Amino acid sequence: MSDRELSYPGVDPAKAGAAGHCPRCGKGQLFQGFLKLRAACGRCKLDFRPLDQADGPAFFVMTIVGFVVVGLALYVEVVYSPSIFVHLLLWIPLTLILSLPLMRVAKGLMVGLQYRNKAAEGRWAGQDDPR
Repeated sequence: MSDRELSYPGVDPAKAGAAGHCPRCGKGQLFQGFLKLRAACGRCKLDFRPLDQADGPAFFVMTIVGFVVVGLALYVEVVYSPSIFVHLLLWIPLTLILSLPLMRVAKGLMVGLQYRNKAAEGRWAGQDDPR
């Protein structure tokens, strides 16, 4: 990694990413829209394209939200035994309310952690770094 790609002093890439800011400078915007990453930082010109988070954030959000919603739904079913419509009215909105903000934070956090840990595509031992 070149000197230009190192973090700016005082910037924690994971915290900056979770807040929706560039993991290198901590000032530029990470997202273009709600979940779409920008191509590069507007301030320090860090290229975000190699920081591919794939399905990682979605997996963690589904696991956390699923645990909470299913646990609450089981509790309500055992204690109150409401009709299916009450379950639909409670758990579908709760799932959306928990998932959407968590997805943005998880995606930004994943990008920040990839940058901080210099994550790269897997290679065989002895293969040159293409950067």
